[in-house]
Amino acid sequence: MPVSFKKFLPHILVLVGFVIISLAYFSPVLQGKSIYQSDIVHYIGMSKQQKDFKEATGEETYWTNSAFGGMPTYQLGAHYPNNFIKKLDLTLRFLPRPADYLFLYFLGFYILLLVLKVDFKLAALGALAFGFSTYLIIILGVGHNSKAHAIAYMPLVLSGIVLTFRKRYIFGFLLTSLALALELVANHPQMTYYLMFLVVILGVAYLIDAYRKQELPHFFKAVGILLLAVVLAVGMNATGLMATQEYAKESTRGQSELTINPDGSPKEITTGLDRDYITEYSYGILETFNLYIPRFLGGGSHEDVGKDSESYQFFLKQGVPPLDAREYAKQTPTYWGKQTIVEAPAYIGAVVIFLFVFALFLVKGRLKWWLVGGSLLSLILSYGDSQPFKFITDFFIDYVPLYNKFRAVSSTQVILELCIPVLAIFGLVKLFNNFNKEEEKLKALKFAVMITAGLAVVFLLFKSSLFNFVGGSDGFYRQNYGQQFMDALIADRKAFFTQDTLRTLVLVLLSAGTIYLFLKKKISETKVIMAFAILILIDLVGVDRRYVNNDSFVPSIRMNKPYQATEVDKAIMQDPGHFRVFDLVSRAPAKASYFYNSLTGYHAAKLKRYDELYDFYISKNNINVLNMLNTKYIIAEDEEGNPFPYTNPDANGNAWFVENIKFVNSANEEMLALDSLDTKRVAVMITDNEYASFLKDDMMIDTTATIAVETYQPSYIKYKSNSAVDGFVVFSEIYYKDGWNAYIDGQLTPHSRVNYLLRGMNVPAGKHDIEFKFEPQVIKTGGNIALASSIVFVLLLLGGLFYNFKKDKD
Repeated sequence: MPVSFKKFLPHILVLVGFVIISLAYFSPVLQGKSIYQSDIVHYIGMSKQQKDFKEATGEETYWTNSAFGGMPTYQLGAHYPNNFIKKLDLTLRFLPRPADYLFLYFLGFYILLLVLKVDFKLAALGALAFGFSTYLIIILGVGHNSKAHAIAYMPLVLSGIVLTFRKRYIFGFLLTSLALALELVANHPQMTYYLMFLVVILGVAYLIDAYRKQELPHFFKAVGILLLAVVLAVGMNATGLMATQEYAKESTRGQSELTINPDGSPKEITTGLDRDYITEYSYGILETFNLYIPRFLGGGSHEDVGKDSESYQFFLKQGVPPLDAREYAKQTPTYWGKQTIVEAPAYIGAVVIFLFVFALFLVKGRLKWWLVGGSLLSLILSYGDSQPFKFITDFFIDYVPLYNKFRAVSSTQVILELCIPVLAIFGLVKLFNNFNKEEEKLKALKFAVMITAGLAVVFLLFKSSLFNFVGGSDGFYRQNYGQQFMDALIADRKAFFTQDTLRTLVLVLLSAGTIYLFLKKKISETKVIMAFAILILIDLVGVDRRYVNNDSFVPSIRMNKPYQATEVDKAIMQDPGHFRVFDLVSRAPAKASYFYNSLTGYHAAKLKRYDELYDFYISKNNINVLNMLNTKYIIAEDEEGNPFPYTNPDANGNAWFVENIKFVNSANEEMLALDSLDTKRVAVMITDNEYASFLKDDMMIDTTATIAVETYQPSYIKYKSNSAVDGFVVFSEIYYKDGWNAYIDGQLTPHSRVNYLLRGMNVPAGKHDIEFKFEPQVIKTGGNIALASSIVFVLLLLGGLFYNFKKDKD
């Protein structure tokens, strides 16, 4: 067997093992089933129009009319030209979803530990600890695929950076470029932004180390190389990044022109999201212990407490049939933390936490402080508006660039979920090497047991004194179900607490016993690794399977076609016209988008102007605004609660000539004017609108004038107009300046924003063809940059490989 193959054989076997484990955990994919992901169901509803268009024409559309009146598809899975890095990403994700993401978790973390010079067996162990971290599994269960995607590539980015700082400049540059390009193609800016925090802390650790060792020239050389790698990675993702940056300004992440709320109160002026929205999902201080004891605060918002529970017995005593009582018991509100909704605890693992604490007493230097610093920062930021750390969150929102663009601050914990397993594995590295004396290792073991096991014992002995097990929503349950139910619920919460604390204590003692036996030379290093592999899998997989298991899978057809047309839907779809639908009935926010052009949808980054209009008027069923949006059907409920399609005879249509334009001085006035505006006859425009110079002082209208749609596609609309006089037309389409161009008889013609978010333009007398084409320049420019950057990377890769081959040969 060639030496080179022997060298790579262990790694090949490990990767094969990762494939088998990934498929084993998500084994229903081998039966052709799909995991039911609620967010992906919403995404399918939102993206159906663009997918149908591509299947019909073979062309990509970068605009959809199916949701929120209309929006770009940049954040709806749009495919860009010359996006070769995406093709590489798809190659790496060769397993069926979601096994592909679990495999990526394993792969990236394994490479990071190898780069940190960890033995491959320990690297494989660390990969299991990272990949099966409960939060990383849960996000796959609910469909946060892009988040999982970005997290999976984080360790790979760090690998390239570490290589560069270790003076492996060529391979460090190439790996950083490639890994960061893959990280960016995952298209989850929030996760990439949090990764930046960890990179900055790593850079500070290397800077301090370089200063102490008088190696500052090397440090700045490495930084320069890494900056070039960032430029190249950004270039390979130019289209998506440029489109996202352009869209972000117009989305809910951008700055509003309004200074009032729908109720008339002053609006907080911000360049990003509202403070309350950012901190809505703030981690509670007590929830920190969820990382160590899974159901410390009751687990997820609703858990199955089983037949032996007090809640189940309560329902039986109330005369509820056993089968119904069992169903109620499966949805018991056991969570008693401060967050609104929790799918599952962000459990890192009792075994991993124990090893992390053990490592704190053995690992020294920059690695330790980088990982501990990253863990502490992410934990503190995850607390959000929880005291006493609220002032830190406020500081980051007010002064740290881009921090106010992202919500759900609890997500910052992805950093500690990466850092803690790394340091935990280095605890075992220190255990196995000879750099520390046996006395030091025994002392570290003693302190680790005292801290971790001691904490569990304190919780078991004094749980009723330390905690009341009362949640923020318990007032609702007490009012609706009575005090007896609350007593049963609290008893079940205590039972969960006790069970999982005992579970953690046992796992800690088994872990400590394993290390003790090794130190006393009773077992070998290999057996220690095998023992910890078993303990970690029992620990993490045991908790993961509570929330994501075979029951999470459904026949693939249910995910491929998640929405079934009702009689109401079929009735509306028989209408051949082009209009919008306002669904007031469906609990699935993206269902209407699946079948027709809707006023609703599901997306974290809607157009800000539409979102504001929705809050002011659409959500209140303001008929003037519904008319101007060409809302022909409103799905409502009759007196018996049955849905029916109300036909709105007053909808303005696709386009109409107006008699007058009302000028106002601010966005506030423009928004407020829509409340009672006769949108069929009058349009409203801000006085400083540059289009105002094109308007005539004396507007005339031909009462017999007509304008009608001839062709209606997501990114192309054609109208036929006929008027005896020049006139101004309002189109019931969303205005978006970065891409929509208007043409009259083939000539590019200026158009304007009117009625806060619609399109309007002058149309000359006579018969004319009016076309709107979505032609975003950013797609063309970005595609060219991506092509050039990809060519440069391939040339540098070939050059680097040739240089290394020549060097090895010499």
